[in-house]
Amino acid sequence: MINPILPSKTVGIIGGGQLGQMMAQSAKEKGFVVGVLDPNDNCPAAQVCDFHIQASYDDVSAIKKLANQSDVLTYEFENVDSKVLEPYDNIGKLPQGLKLLKISQNRQFEKEFLVQHNIPVSPFEVIQSVDELKKALKVIGFPSVLKMIVGGYDGKGQIVLRSEDDIKDCQKLLKNATCILEKWVSFEKEISVIISNNKRQEISVFPVAENKHVNNILFTSIAPARISEACAKEAISLAKRISKELEACGTIAIEMFVTETEELVVNEIAPRPHNSGHYTIESCSASQFDTHILGICQWAMPNIKSFSDAVMVNLIGDEQTKAKQVVSEKNNWDFHFYGKKDEKPGRKMGHITILSNSISETLTEIQNQDIWQ
Repeated sequence: MINPILPSKTVGIIGGGQLGQMMAQSAKEKGFVVGVLDPNDNCPAAQVCDFHIQASYDDVSAIKKLANQSDVLTYEFENVDSKVLEPYDNIGKLPQGLKLLKISQNRQFEKEFLVQHNIPVSPFEVIQSVDELKKALKVIGFPSVLKMIVGGYDGKGQIVLRSEDDIKDCQKLLKNATCILEKWVSFEKEISVIISNNKRQEISVFPVAENKHVNNILFTSIAPARISEACAKEAISLAKRISKELEACGTIAIEMFVTETEELVVNEIAPRPHNSGHYTIESCSASQFDTHILGICQWAMPNIKSFSDAVMVNLIGDEQTKAKQVVSEKNNWDFHFYGKKDEKPGRKMGHITILSNSISETLTEIQNQDIWQ
């Protein structure tokens, strides 16, 4: 029998960004004490937690301190050293486990795992030199994408190759990191499936989201995705298979491409709540953060009900300041500001969720706002 972790116990979160913040808010609502480990003194999660251990993510003694003060540990991002977490996985304090973490933080492991389980992926090759890149391009062809195997997010550490002229731009990347070359997928839409489990493999599944990126950063998520019912069912089926094979616990996200003929190609696995699932806070009976906490604490998993179609739009850099000018005018917009001080270009500062009776009208409303000009 798996014992649940009950209210008044402590949830320790590694990573204090906006995902950690929203995990913490959900955990607090459920009666937990919440602590966070993050190197920044005023990180978003620290603003809502009971205690904050200010230290780097690979600080062994700091991780041990957080573990000693917590009944369960979780992480808000995948770029944390799995070796540091191994002792706590061994004693059952890390329900998400290390299998999921190790696979999701290494693109080679991720692709090989998916191929092993007959999940559709884009053709790929592991690349360590320019010579290997040239050979692989003869097989994979143009266009293609070169990505660092470890690290990189929101388009960082990636180069799109459209012709041989682009090979020279890859030298610096290959000098510093082993990479993976993927065949470019000609897609009609990008989608994601958010799914949550507990250790009993009870499951919560959210509506498929349709995602649009600008400058490699998520701009909008639309739920439900504008795809056929059959395509949505297949996407959820793939996500369930992946989650089961990974022995996932808590919330994960599976990103996929949808081709013109509605074939699905799995792109990435995120081992935690995801930006494209923020719409669930307002539009669903439980949010992706609620089900993450329920899953890692071994509570019963709810059947998710969707109350409304929704559009989530990110606030990047100084878009936050612009958004604050219209908060008093938009009675149907739900504003979320993360409490970050510096509005750096490309930095996610907040998001807005709009419950919608007409997705097309809502997208037009967003397009006409000065916030995103």
